[in-house]
Amino acid sequence: MTDLAALLLHHAPDAVIFADRDGVIRFWNDAAERTFGFSAEEALGQSLDLIIPEEFRRAHWDGFRRALADGRTKYSGQALPTRSQRKDGATIYVELTFAIVHEEGAAVGALAHARDITERWTREREQRRRLRELEARLGAPGGS
Repeated sequence: MTDLAALLLHHAPDAVIFADRDGVIRFWNDAAERTFGFSAEEALGQSLDLIIPEEFRRAHWDGFRRALADGRTKYSGQALPTRSQRKDGATIYVELTFAIVHEEGAAVGALAHARDITERWTREREQRRRLRELEARLGAPGGS
């Protein structure tokens, strides 16, 4: 990687994470540190389980292995909202985009960009709750 490419990735506004074929973290930028709370020293060489809540791990690894075997992800070009976990154990919501990285025609790992959307997710969930309450009141006899 050129010095400029490394500099751009390290200073990208979103978390940038690269994991090899075994799901071991090989790249972790400054925004990943801020988003997930783990320093690069703590994250590099660790499994992606570091940031995947336990209840999602089986589905994650099934999808991860399938995408690497296929050499592509079905989520290409899509932002996928999901739950993740921080170093302090807090659950956060992140929006992820994925790419399978190829070298000499072979899939060598997966690249993910992550953006913390916890505040937006929480706000939208509250709005959905309020809307359901209003609809229930309006649909109830004498609610109009």
